Amino acid sequence: MKTVYKILAIDSNHECLNQGLRDAGFIVDEDYISSKEEIAKIINEYDGMIVRSRFPITREFLMKATNLKFIGRVGAGLENIDEEYAAERGIVLFNSPEGNRDSVGEHAIGMLLMLMHHLRRADKEVRQGIWNREENRGDELKGKTVGIIGYGNMGNAFAKRLQGFGVETIFYDILPDKGNEFARQVELSEFFDRAEIVSLHTPQTPETMQMINSKFINQFKNPFYFINTARGKSVVTKDLVQAMKSGKVIGAALDVLEFEKSSFEKLVVSELPEEFKYLIEADNVVLAPHIAGWTHQSKVKLAEFIRDKIILWSKENT
Repeated sequence: MKTVYKILAIDSNHECLNQGLRDAGFIVDEDYISSKEEIAKIINEYDGMIVRSRFPITREFLMKATNLKFIGRVGAGLENIDEEYAAERGIVLFNSPEGNRDSVGEHAIGMLLMLMHHLRRADKEVRQGIWNREENRGDELKGKTVGIIGYGNMGNAFAKRLQGFGVETIFYDILPDKGNEFARQVELSEFFDRAEIVSLHTPQTPETMQMINSKFINQFKNPFYFINTARGKSVVTKDLVQAMKSGKVIGAALDVLEFEKSSFEKLVVSELPEEFKYLIEADNVVLAPHIAGWTHQSKVKLAEFIRDKIILWSKENT
């Protein structure tokens, strides 16, 4: 007899996810309102969960999920789940970086061009009746060396979209043999020596927390543009601002910020830190509210990938 898995979805997603699972024979309940404590009281009734980032899935929470077999996280990162304890319990974790990699790749390109060609400032000035041409003379991508940190789905998508701009693309990744036709893998020493544009595409892990700090930045030979569409807490904002003031960082395109809530839905600060005020006021900064992977198309694809991974897993484990 076929096993019928019961799933609790605690974050809303595109309808193709829950309906697709129901069509495949799963029971899917939805609860987007109850508190974490209330959900913890009933989670033992479920074989699976669908989450985004509403609240952290901690060890304590998972201890109450005595029947849980899998968690589908609709997004790229898994930092809001206690991966170590889930592994101990044999709980399978699914994520969907394939779903928003195209969006992130395009967004990173857009922010970089906006930054290098002063489009944020020029747009603001023209709307005020100011017509500054020489002051807004841009900087071309062609001929530059672009360095990517982290060469998974997102790094690959960005490198792929750099084709045709006339750049050399290199990358550093902790895993070996990841180079392809879009970028060449290098050691950190060469990365520091050659990169003129640096784009961060790493997950949030203990190793990447506050990775971009003064020590890291000062190892670069050339002044560089910095892009972050990964995780805000990978960057020490005070150190980045200091590097911008010194000219070591020419400009920054930041889709994510150190000051975000873990749900990514808002900033956690009630009073803006001085370094954030600097970013807001600086002409050589482009900011966005964690939307690099946030398109109409990625909403569908993220849900589809999770749906298909869960269905495939169920077929292999029934």
